[in-house]
Amino acid sequence: MFTGIVEEVGTIQHIQKRNPTTTLTIQCQKILEDMQIGDSMSVNGTCLTVTRFDQHSFTVDVIQGTEDRTYLADLKTNDSVNLERALLATGRLGGHFVQGHVDGKGVIQHIQTSQNEWIYTIKAEPCLLDQMIPQGSIAVDGVSLTVFKKYRDRFDIHLIPETRKATILADKKQGNPVHLETDMLFKYVQAITKQKSQLSVEDLLNAGF
Repeated sequence: MFTGIVEEVGTIQHIQKRNPTTTLTIQCQKILEDMQIGDSMSVNGTCLTVTRFDQHSFTVDVIQGTEDRTYLADLKTNDSVNLERALLATGRLGGHFVQGHVDGKGVIQHIQTSQNEWIYTIKAEPCLLDQMIPQGSIAVDGVSLTVFKKYRDRFDIHLIPETRKATILADKKQGNPVHLETDMLFKYVQAITKQKSQLSVEDLLNAGF
C-alpha cells in the first residue's frame, strides 16, 4: 500500500530483458536507507518487488502481465522514474490509498500553463473515467492528485510547482503515456452498487423480504 506521495526521482541504470521478465536496475539514494530484499516499491505507480540492492541502486523484475498493462517496457536507460516505498502503519497518510496496481494507461492531450499552476488534460478509457468523480482522487504515474474536471473521454488535473519539482510529471509532454490507478474506495462502492442493482425479486424473497 502506498500514499501517492513521491519520495524520490530515480534513474534507470540498466535494463535486461529475459523473457518472460524484464529486470530494471534503478539508481537512487534516499529510499535505499532501510531497504530489504522483498520490499514493495512503487515505480511510476506500479508496485514491484525489490530482488537485490546495493549502496547506489536496487533491482526489480517486471513480469509480462505487468508490461502488458503499463508502459514500463518502453522505458530506456537514463529515464527518470517516480519512487515511493510502501506505507508504514506509523506514517502520515499524506495522499490517498494507492495499491500500485495500475488500472490502465492514459495519454496527455494538452498541458496549459499559468502562474504557479499547470493543467494537464489526460485522455482515458471509459471504464477508467467511470471510476472517477470531480474532486476525487487519482494516481497518475504514482502521484496522488485530484480530478478537477471530468469530460466524456478525458479529465483534468492541476499541478502546483512543488509537485512538478518532486516528480517526473515536469518532464511529461503532450502525447506521452501515464499510468492511471483510480481510487480504491470508489471501486468498492461501484462494485457494491452494481451488485445491488442486479438483485432479482427471487433474491429478495429468499432473503426474507
